[in-house]
Amino acid sequence: MTSTTPTDRLSTHGQQRRRLFLPGLAAAAAAAVTATAVAALAMAAGVDLELPDGGKSIPLVGFTQLTFTFSVVGILIALAIRRWASRPARTWVRTAVALTALSLVPPFLVDANLATECTLVLAHLTAAAVVIPVIARRLAI
Repeated sequence: MTSTTPTDRLSTHGQQRRRLFLPGLAAAAAAAVTATAVAALAMAAGVDLELPDGGKSIPLVGFTQLTFTFSVVGILIALAIRRWASRPARTWVRTAVALTALSLVPPFLVDANLATECTLVLAHLTAAAVVIPVIARRLAI
C-alpha cells in the first residue's frame, strides 16, 4: 500500500492546473485572434461596427482584448469546476454554453444595426467554438 504525502498531493494538483491552464491560455489566444479576424473580415466587407451610444466604432484590438480576458475568466471557472464538480467536463460544457448564450444578448441591447449585431454574435460564437472544446478535453483527462 502506498501513501501520499501532502507534498505529493500539491504536486499533482499543480500539474493538473498546468495541464488545464496552459492549453487554456493557448485556446484563449487562438479565440482572440479568431474573434478579431471575424471583426476584421466584417469591416472589410463594409460592416460598420459603430455603436449608437457614443458614435464610435469598436476597435479591432477591443475584440482581441475582451475575448482574451473573458476566455481567461472561463479558464478560472474551469479550474473551480475541476476542483468541485464530480463530472467536470460535463459541468464545464453546460456552464460554458449557458454563459455563451448569455453573451449573445448584449449585442441586441445596444441598438446597433443588424450587420453589427450579427458580427458581434459571430465573434462570440467563434471564440466559444475555440475555447470550450479545448477546456472540455482537458477536464476529461
